[in-house]
Amino acid sequence: QNGGQDLGGWFSRGQWSDRATTRPSLNLTKQALPWNEQYKGKANLHVFEDWCGGAVRHLRKNLHFPLFPHSRTTVKKLAVSPKWKNYGLRIFGYIHPFKDGDFQFSVASDDNSEFWLSSDESPSNSRLAAFVGKLGTEWTAPGEFTKFSSQVSKPLRLMSSRRYYFELLHKQDDRGSDHVEVGWRVFLPSLKFEVIDSSYISLYTDESSLKMNHVEHIPQTLASHSGSYLWEAQQEEHGADMLKYDPRDTFFLTPAIEASRVENVLVPCAYSPTYVVKDFPIARYQGLQFVYLSFVYPNDFTRLTHMETENKCFYRESPLYLEKFGFYKYMKMDEEEEDPRQRAFLFLNPDNFLEDEEEEEEGVDSPEPTDPPPKAKEKSFGPVPGAKGKETPPGEEDELGLLASPKRAGALSLQPHLSVPIFGVKAKTPGPGKAATPREDRKPRKAQEKVYVTRLQPGKRKAPAREPAFPGIFLYPKPLKKVHLRSRTPQKHPIASSQLRPRQALPSLLALGTEGLFSRETREDATPAPGRTAATTNYNSSEVARSEGTRVTSFLRMSETTASQREEGKGQEEEEEEEEEVSDYSYETGELQQSWLEDSINWQRTFSVSSVDFELLRSDWNDLRCNVSGNLQLSESEVVDVVAQYMEKLNEKNGGIYTLLRIVNVEKRRDTARGNRYLLELELAERGQRTVRLSEYVYVLLHQGKQDDSAEANPEGPAMGATEPQPSTWSILYGKPVLCRPLRLSWKQDVMVHFVVPVKNQARWVQQFVSDMARLYGATKDANFNVILVDFDSDDMDVEKALRDAQLPRYQYLRRTGNFERSAGLQAGVDTIEDGHSIVFLCDLHIHFPPNILDSIRKHCVEGKLAYAPIVMRLGCGSSPREPNGYWEVNGFGLFGIYKSDFDRVGGMNTEEFRDRWGGEDWELLDRVLQSGLEVERLRLRNFYHYYHSKRGMWNARSKKPPKD
Repeated sequence: QNGGQDLGGWFSRGQWSDRATTRPSLNLTKQALPWNEQYKGKANLHVFEDWCGGAVRHLRKNLHFPLFPHSRTTVKKLAVSPKWKNYGLRIFGYIHPFKDGDFQFSVASDDNSEFWLSSDESPSNSRLAAFVGKLGTEWTAPGEFTKFSSQVSKPLRLMSSRRYYFELLHKQDDRGSDHVEVGWRVFLPSLKFEVIDSSYISLYTDESSLKMNHVEHIPQTLASHSGSYLWEAQQEEHGADMLKYDPRDTFFLTPAIEASRVENVLVPCAYSPTYVVKDFPIARYQGLQFVYLSFVYPNDFTRLTHMETENKCFYRESPLYLEKFGFYKYMKMDEEEEDPRQRAFLFLNPDNFLEDEEEEEEGVDSPEPTDPPPKAKEKSFGPVPGAKGKETPPGEEDELGLLASPKRAGALSLQPHLSVPIFGVKAKTPGPGKAATPREDRKPRKAQEKVYVTRLQPGKRKAPAREPAFPGIFLYPKPLKKVHLRSRTPQKHPIASSQLRPRQALPSLLALGTEGLFSRETREDATPAPGRTAATTNYNSSEVARSEGTRVTSFLRMSETTASQREEGKGQEEEEEEEEEVSDYSYETGELQQSWLEDSINWQRTFSVSSVDFELLRSDWNDLRCNVSGNLQLSESEVVDVVAQYMEKLNEKNGGIYTLLRIVNVEKRRDTARGNRYLLELELAERGQRTVRLSEYVYVLLHQGKQDDSAEANPEGPAMGATEPQPSTWSILYGKPVLCRPLRLSWKQDVMVHFVVPVKNQARWVQQFVSDMARLYGATKDANFNVILVDFDSDDMDVEKALRDAQLPRYQYLRRTGNFERSAGLQAGVDTIEDGHSIVFLCDLHIHFPPNILDSIRKHCVEGKLAYAPIVMRLGCGSSPREPNGYWEVNGFGLFGIYKSDFDRVGGMNTEEFRDRWGGEDWELLDRVLQSGLEVERLRLRNFYHYYHSKRGMWNARSKKPPKD
């Protein structure tokens, strides 16, 4: 029954897209197992731990569901609450009705659940009867059987002489009070649902004596069947680029080019990179600092772009910086055109304004409305609006709907002082026939002028006692008489008030750092400046004044208002107290209430940006800080140059019979002092017919002869850690670099690979690992690998039987007693290998392998030269190879490939220091491998995953007794 699992999961998701609309073939259990009267009073319970999500569909995505649960037990009633988190339950068995008739069932749970019921005792006839939610966000309180319409089933006719197969699925996340219960009632609406207890349930079968890998008895239904995780994963498109097809994944299936065709194509040369640290004293765990990354072409999309919403370490900016400023520093906003309708009132220090003749005679610095400033000729600091002034007939409204006097047009705009740097324009004459004289010599220029931006807003609140809000500006020095603003008579100075219509509202100016300057309460200045009053409203208040009475919001003196306005203001002042009691939402006024606090958004803002390649900012240093960045990218021009030279040499030797079809993969290890090493993987056409695979190491050796002047200035080429050098960079040395074949650096395509894995009491994971190895053999037809399982006295399954039943080319089973020891287990497994010229791959149990894992290990392990430490992607809770959310394990070196002879030469595993513990043994081994003179190849391997799991029930862990309720 395990045959329905992912037999084709090795290859790309795209190859499965054709099957996304049809369910995989199901092996449903049609014939029920023999039933015994002793089964009454309990139901089977299967627990699936360490799995996130709150929906039942999340449970179905679990790799082990439904055949390999974490634990198998029983329950006495259909009401379960383990008081745990991130788990799923499958409860199944039989229901025995207490009478003939129509029954209704209801399920309640936190989070989602499903109740399935069969029309008889056969599991294959089960149908969904009731459920709580589908998304994982729905839940009910305990005993709340009628919260959702889906909770209650339709009336179902049952007979007391028969038993009916049922199945209850429940999924709990890490929040809430976990529970699931099923109630039933005879179909009478007045009756309440009662939990189904032990009197009416029975087991499907007795599992107490069965091993965990014995799964033939487990029923498979439409609700729970093997391979369901494939169906569920195919329903949703995942955003990981790594799931898309890449020729690298299946290139190993292409026939290899004949070895004689590539012999002596290039001249041989000594291979001795300068970064090898042979016999160099390395402190404990410091070998990590001597591991370098390789560059890859073309892009293998190992960068976890779908995880960068949570982790943006690829961009190198501080997370705090990105949270505050984002990526705006890479953008240059285009200069905006000024809109004459977009103006705002600026409250500046009084010295920042030009004064007319009247103010100079009075000796008052109060700013006066002047003509609008002309268009800026220089680039302005921000989008400060302005417009060209134009004549407005007396008594008529200008563009903003404000009255204009014949003396001045556009009277509400303020002429800035010449020294204000924010405007970046030259002041014109403030009045007709008068030239403006710069007053910079009047006062020393301040370091930074504060600009306060406000908007017109009617207010009906009484002005509380106020103190000076800003130096030199006095808001509400004393209560002012109300001014009637509805008068259409021409005025000497127009007044900014609620005379504005909503569609003519002044949009807000860019904030310019004024956030927080206006608080909900302003205070009164006890000593206002003589002859100057400037009134504003409470701009952050939510109250909106009615248009009958509002304060003057322009820089105007009371003496500048007309007598008729003052007369009409007296009567309104008496009504103010009563008006303040009117609700903001009153419809007494005929005009719409206006809100002036909304931010102005410029939907037409455009910007300029240059193409940025963030890959160029990375180096080949083994970055341990960023776990979402992918393999380093190699420049295309460099690859094309190397491949062209190699193809020329290859065809010179073979008479021009090869044509390059595709560059599948190129890997580069950089050594700017001596030369760069490349692994070329090319798809070639032989005589235009047969397609072959070429996979060879080449070396670009920098000439060590006489150097020219430029070489003397930079004898070692580009500095270490610099950006990727282009082919032209090689020419800095005397003569062209030599493309040659590195001696003793060739890999064997059929060498034996031994997977060594220590295990203890991890039945479901052992079964999964063995199944994965069997599928690897079926997909590759490669018999040159061996599985070595070192079993520390497991009692939950028969590990040797699982190996024997699996279709593996070869395996070895070692049984050890005592506590689990990873180092000792790995060493014991390696000791069983007799051939020193074979590869050992120290492995973990919870690994998903890509189909090209054998090919990848062989290519990157060279006896006496190279060891291989591929970077695995650690999946997060609730994630799977079909939905890979997680991060690269940049610190771990536990998955390690090395030749048996090299492993023995460095001393093997440290079994003395790491006897009763694990963690750190991989770093300690890495130190000794590097000191022996080997290189360690470090690459992120596509579709190479570490399954999520907790430490519960692992190795030597012991469970505490549950607390008594």
